Amino acid sequence: MSSKTLRRGITTGTCAAAAAKAAVLAALGRPALTVEVATPQGNLIPVGVAASRAIDGGGSAAVVKDAGDDPDVTDGVTVAVDVVITADEAIVILAGEGVGTVTKPGLAMPVGQPAVNPGPRLMIETALRDVLPAGRGAVATIAIPGGRELAARTLNPALGIEGGLSVIGTTGIVEPMSEEAWKTSLTPQLSVVKALGHDTAVFVPGKIGQDIAINKCRLPADRVVQTSNFVGHMLESAADQGLRQILLFGHLGKIVKVAAGIFHTHSRMADARLETLAAYAAAEGAPREAVEEILACVTTEAAVEVIGRYPVGGVWRRLAAQASSRAARFVHGRLTVGTAIVTLKGDILGRDDQADKIGGTLGWIIK
Repeated sequence: MSSKTLRRGITTGTCAAAAAKAAVLAALGRPALTVEVATPQGNLIPVGVAASRAIDGGGSAAVVKDAGDDPDVTDGVTVAVDVVITADEAIVILAGEGVGTVTKPGLAMPVGQPAVNPGPRLMIETALRDVLPAGRGAVATIAIPGGRELAARTLNPALGIEGGLSVIGTTGIVEPMSEEAWKTSLTPQLSVVKALGHDTAVFVPGKIGQDIAINKCRLPADRVVQTSNFVGHMLESAADQGLRQILLFGHLGKIVKVAAGIFHTHSRMADARLETLAAYAAAEGAPREAVEEILACVTTEAAVEVIGRYPVGGVWRRLAAQASSRAARFVHGRLTVGTAIVTLKGDILGRDDQADKIGGTLGWIIK
């Protein structure tokens, strides 16, 4: 069996740096079809230039992002940079159309600044210095047409980045299907919670829990943090950043895995949902036929219907308490954890005593 090598791509930061460099070259009458930009690690990356031209006082250029084989929401976007060459040596980076602005503390850039992270800023400044005449500086305005709409599909709204996408990338290269990059994109949510002066966060593995937490239970949106499948990673990060309390709030299909000690909840890593439900139902006194029915289910939602036919309703609170206990143990007691389990319809199946305490301090509404 042959295997395909996944193709690497370039970050939005690399695109912005290349477009900035091409813009200056166009201003100087030296338009280029390809430019080289240096990563923060000093590696050179050749980047194709989609378009460039001279403008009044400088130049303009555009690069189309190629994310390689990574399922990046920004794959194929155009990153355009207008550069005005200035008489002093300062380099100023501004957010144009489709590039976000930071509105909450705790991120890599201060409030009020364009959402252009330190790595890309270094790349842009280095690229500009490579081609600017001696003693000159520049004002570079980065635009990503359609970026405002695409940003709604990212974590930017939760992070307080308004108006568009972030220009990111610590290495200049997009590694296809990079789990570490995914984790790195999630942890800034915790920095924001901490910077806002909070020591309690609500962890939601997915959109189901997020919507129910905010829209139905009225939990404060600025405390709600998406974990995706990386519950363990986010618990450790929360403890490392000095948070004290976590409310796990999510669909049964994810929470039951945590109760079983599974902290990377993707089905490819581990999946004992129905077996765990069957064991806990049996511990609550469910008869053998109920256990057999649960094990024969395809989804946890189907198992909820089975369990509902037997007098074992305590299973949900028991599962919630176990998820909390396993999560607290995972971080060696550095966090106090409570758990609430919800269904697809938005009903809370069960919650433990610690969830009641934490939820109470957050003013949640339980119907």
